Amino acid sequence: MSPEIEKVKVLIIGSGPAGYTAAIYAARAGLNPVLYTGPQPGGQLTITNDVENYPGYPNGVMGPQMMEDFRSQAERFDTRVRYGMVTKVDFSERPFQVIVDEQIEIQAETVIISTGASAKWLGLESETRLNGKGVSACAVCDGFFFKGQEVAIVGAGDTACEEATYLANICSKVYMLIRRSEMRASQIMQKRVLKNPKIVVLWNTETEEILGEEEVEGVRIVNTVTNEKQDLKVSGFFVAIGHEPNTAVFKDFITMDESGYIKTIPGSTKTNIEGVFACGDAQDHIYRQAVTAAGTGCMAALDSERYLAEIEMA
Repeated sequence: MSPEIEKVKVLIIGSGPAGYTAAIYAARAGLNPVLYTGPQPGGQLTITNDVENYPGYPNGVMGPQMMEDFRSQAERFDTRVRYGMVTKVDFSERPFQVIVDEQIEIQAETVIISTGASAKWLGLESETRLNGKGVSACAVCDGFFFKGQEVAIVGAGDTACEEATYLANICSKVYMLIRRSEMRASQIMQKRVLKNPKIVVLWNTETEEILGEEEVEGVRIVNTVTNEKQDLKVSGFFVAIGHEPNTAVFKDFITMDESGYIKTIPGSTKTNIEGVFACGDAQDHIYRQAVTAAGTGCMAALDSERYLAEIEMA
């Protein structure tokens, strides 16, 4: 039996701030967008408790509620929001072919990719259980909640160094846990960390368990050389071992960097395929904030609207 075929002007792949913002703008422009949420409707913010740094929420907001607000606003302008995951694409010619859940075929005049990125985790049961209760993958997002407290961060690259330095401006002490006897970070970032009196670097150190029942109360570490174990009393535990963009399904058609982030033309959301646009964390490995994702979602919708207008006039 052949897949069901639907034709749309604007197909948005992925939800979260970027996808929903693109939907709001595209819908208000009369483009009747269809948005498929992907495997995690609402994106990474659905596993974030308090969001205090997004404009318009003076008292803060729970991440899941914020994404419900975004979705409601998109649907208010008749965005068709659907659950489903894109399993195959063919961007070799227009209309672009997109298969959802290996069953539904969409033929789209334009495609907006807003599939985001997923944080890499250590894989500990306690890490999963305490996620959002002191465990975080974003120091810029959640560091404020640990002002004046002691925290730990795992990672050895530039991002980990940046986040450790950021936390040191807020927290009383930052334990930086590094698996090996050296960092991967650039020399300038290493120097910033090593000369900061608030950052304590623990070399050859792995995390065995995050301690606490209802919230983070500490972390049990083990020295990989001596096998000596130690409990650190911390109230926050940050994981900074990288992110993985959710872009694998597009790799045969879209130009990406070595880490899988989609390359866009500077100053726009245009990809190497005319009519396919990318926004949010799928193409941003630097800022990774809800507000910047929303901004590029707006850009993608405007780029898509202009592209459609140009081909209709041609």
